[in-house]
Formats: sequence, C-alpha cells, structure tokens
Amino acid sequence: MTITVGLLVNPVAGLGGAAGLAGSDGADVQRRAAQRGGVSHAAERATVALDGLRSMLSAHDAVLVVAPGVMGETIAAATGLDAAVLDVPVSTPTSAADTTRCATAFAAAGVDLMLFAGGDGTAADVARGCGERIPVLGIPSGVKMYSGCFAVNPRAAADIARHFLAGRAAASAVPTTEMVEVIDLDEDALRDGQVRPRLTASLRIPVAPTVQSRKAPTAANVAEQAAAVAAAAADLLADGVPTALGPGGTTQAVADRLGVPGTLLGVDVVRGGNCDGSDSAGGGRLLAEGASEPELYDWATRGPLRIMVSVIGGQGFLFGRGNQQFSPRVLGAVGAANIVILAPEAKLAALGGRPLLVDTGDADTDALLSGYRRILTGPGQWAVYRVGERTDQHSTDQHQGAI
Repeated sequence: MTITVGLLVNPVAGLGGAAGLAGSDGADVQRRAAQRGGVSHAAERATVALDGLRSMLSAHDAVLVVAPGVMGETIAAATGLDAAVLDVPVSTPTSAADTTRCATAFAAAGVDLMLFAGGDGTAADVARGCGERIPVLGIPSGVKMYSGCFAVNPRAAADIARHFLAGRAAASAVPTTEMVEVIDLDEDALRDGQVRPRLTASLRIPVAPTVQSRKAPTAANVAEQAAAVAAAAADLLADGVPTALGPGGTTQAVADRLGVPGTLLGVDVVRGGNCDGSDSAGGGRLLAEGASEPELYDWATRGPLRIMVSVIGGQGFLFGRGNQQFSPRVLGAVGAANIVILAPEAKLAALGGRPLLVDTGDADTDALLSGYRRILTGPGQWAVYRVGERTDQHSTDQHQGAI
C-alpha cells in the first residue's frame, strides 16, 4: 500500500520570538523582527523531522509530497529526499493565503498525513485549507504554540509520523486520530499587554503521548498560589543580581511585587533588593524592557544574570514556547544553576506526573536543562520535579518533595 506524507513550512514562523515581538504575523512585524536579529528556524526544525522520517520513507512504499519553493521543496532537496511538488502557485514573499492554498491542495490529494512547520497562526491557516479532512501534525516552529496540534519537539514529530504512517501501511492496523482545538492569540492586543485567546478551528491529529497539550487557563486557586510564589520569588531577588523575568502571569506578579512595570508576554531584566537603599515594598528597578535575544546575550556575557521562568499551565513547557529570547547561547552563558523555575503546586499537580519540557532547538542545551530540578512553589517551599523528554510512562515521571 502506498502511503503519502505532506510537508508544509511557514518560512517566517517564529521570526518574532527571539526578537521579543510576541509573534510573527504581518509584514511590518517581520521587518522589525529582522532588524532586531530575529531569525526563523522553521526550515531547520522541519529538516530534523524529515531526517527522522528518512528510514520510514525508504523502507515503505512511501511518497513525500511538499509545498513549492521555500515552503517545502528546497528543504526536501537539501536533505536529499525525493519529493513530488504540489502544483500550487505561491507568492514571494510567502503569505498566510499561500499556507491555506497549499493545505487545500494536500487535502485534495488525500495525503495520509500532513506535517506543517509553524506556530498557532500557521495552524489556523492550515485549518482554513484542509479543515478536518486529513490528519495533520505540527512541527513546533512558531513563538507561542498554545494549541494541541503540535508534537513536543521536531524529533517527536518524526516519531509520531513514523508510527502513524507505518500503521497506515499495515493492513491490520488502523491508527487512531482525535480532534483538537486550534487556539490563536490577537498579536496586536498582546503587544498592548492584553491576552485575547480565540478558538479559530479544529484539526485532526494522530493520537500520541508526545503531542503537546493545549495551554490550560489559570484557575482561581492556582492564581492565589501564584501570588504566593511571586512573593517568594521577589524575596529571592533581594540580592540585587540582575534577573531576566520570562513571560507569564506569575513572573508579571514578581515585577508587580518589585514595583516595576512588566511585559506580560515579553522578557524584562529587573533588579530587586531595594537597590536604591529605600525601605519601600517595591524597591525594584527595570533595567531592560521587552528584551530581545541579542540584548539578553549581552547582559549574560558582561556580568552575572539570573533567569526566572514559570511553567506553562497544561503543557509544562519551560523553554521553547513564547520565550525564544532565551536562546541556547543565552542559556549556556547564564548556566543552569542560575535559572529559577516558578510554579504553584496546583499547576504541577495538574500535569499528572508528566515531566516539564524544554525545546530550545539545541539537543545539548535541552540536555543541560534536563534532570530533576528545584521548583519554587511558595514562601520557603521548594519541590523537586523532573525536566526532560515526555513519554507515555507518566506514572514514573514525577518525584516531588519539600526541601
């Protein structure tokens, strides 16, 4: 039985992440991102997934079908894989309409699985084209990726696709799929500090443990615990060491405790410790607002820098979702010992023993951050929790205790 796998790449996906622009939608944002040193890694992440599929494409009667030009064709050619190219016109530079048009063509061709490299915006564009007609799977390459249609990393995307397509090829196996929601955020509102999630569509994806969960909203009890975590985190900053606060409500609450403005979905460098000599409850200082990756690297290489990040609810991601400013070189310069992780106990419990996740795009950096890590869960309270690859052995992944 011949099986077909499609590949669609958004060549500007993730461009605004390291640039600190909270997204990549629109020509103006893409221009500003490039000016701030933003680079899309969608092509190289798609290449990782294709490399993982190489043996399957060779071992089975399989056909790789790709979108034209930089949306897939050039990437397949660079890997040395033979591929059929969709007969679909695409513009230069490419656009969201091109993504939708290609997704429509993949659905019309009846591919067994379509892989797409991008973020939530790309997922929404894909859904407009193919709807629920064919199984799809996202290779995470965007900025936020709150939707539940992405693998946890490109290697996992290859694993999921390989097993799913092998099941399609076997007459006795019927691989299962499920419907998931595509969530996108209003990026203009994000840049004004307002989080406006919207359900845009649904997609059909393979059922697999290494598909990431949808980002979960913060429940009232978690919000109360987050305030206590923020208070404890603000106390840690009393040593006056410059600290890069990652995106999120918990870290925003830390900035509030310090009495400094914060960028809700950006990275700010702050200093605590009543560095002005006052006895005020705030006493913090904003050193850099909405910092980009080059700015953070500069901070990390010219003096001590601490990184403070919170856990994304439901997904469990620490790095690689919405905080690409913390690049492998920034994380390497700061060092794992100078990273503080914040999480209310209820948010950890909601993970059901699944490990926290990192997807920096660099295997060595991911390994550096993996293992059992201390998590600040409240005033004087720490938990020990696993950071590392997600598998289906959820019951053995958790190891917590106060220290």
